[in-house]
Amino acid sequence: MINVIGVRFRKAGKVYYFDPAGMEIVSGDKVIVETARGVEYGTVVLGPRDVEDEAVIQPLKQVIRMATPEDDEIERRNREKEKEAFQICLEKIAKHGLDMKLIDCEYTFDNNKVLFYFTADGRIDFRELVKDLASVFKTRIELRQIGVRDETKIVGGIGICGRALCCHSYLTEFAPVSIKMAKEQNLSLNPTKISGVCGRLMCCLKNEEEAYEELNSKLPNVGDFVTTNDKLKGEVQSVSVLKQLVKVVVTLENDEKEVRDYKVEDLRFKPKRRKEKVAIDDELKVLELLEKKEGKSHLDGGV
Repeated sequence: MINVIGVRFRKAGKVYYFDPAGMEIVSGDKVIVETARGVEYGTVVLGPRDVEDEAVIQPLKQVIRMATPEDDEIERRNREKEKEAFQICLEKIAKHGLDMKLIDCEYTFDNNKVLFYFTADGRIDFRELVKDLASVFKTRIELRQIGVRDETKIVGGIGICGRALCCHSYLTEFAPVSIKMAKEQNLSLNPTKISGVCGRLMCCLKNEEEAYEELNSKLPNVGDFVTTNDKLKGEVQSVSVLKQLVKVVVTLENDEKEVRDYKVEDLRFKPKRRKEKVAIDDELKVLELLEKKEGKSHLDGGV
């Protein structure tokens, strides 16, 4: 076991482990640490704790010091400089006529590097732009191309639920999301209804996946034949996953048919593995064709 603290550098950013170096550090403290990008100013989000050796990427770097009021002021000034640098970079992009969208700008704490994040449809030759920016800022320049999910995470916004986007407010990493999750939750496979602000499948589809898989495993499929507790036989017309109710078309003694609601525990049927229907494959093919035409993919969970 190794004693570590968790430090975050951006809102809803990934949490990195550092050695507290014997300091009395609590969650919420500001610290100065050394990273692959240089010296950085971060916020402690996980207090000292022991974790398994496998959970730590070696070598584990130590906290340099607790942040001082002077460090806080440097960080504040860096945030102000980023706004100015962003505008300058926009002007330079326009000057060079590059087909790219600038998303964000970030100074490292020690001002050793300025990072510019952008999106573009393809590869961009920004060598001349880098030279131009380096002559202005007199420091190392890094231009980093990001995906649409990362863009949305940085910019933020409001989801169709009316709340702040999960990726911008608390999600540290993107989980793979598939069209199967939407089908498991009986949602429409219309991309416009199950896609987030970024145009990819909504991250929240992952939140209830396990619950729906568990509930669906207890239900018959639509079209299955079941026997009710009142010894009637019938065909499943529809199911209510959350209520665990099944609507069955039963055949009465006079051969008349009637639709009745039953609790799943009042039915007997042959359990079987739930399979994706052929209709899903057809819909996926249509989605893929539409997405290729639009130049994007709703089916991959990455960025």
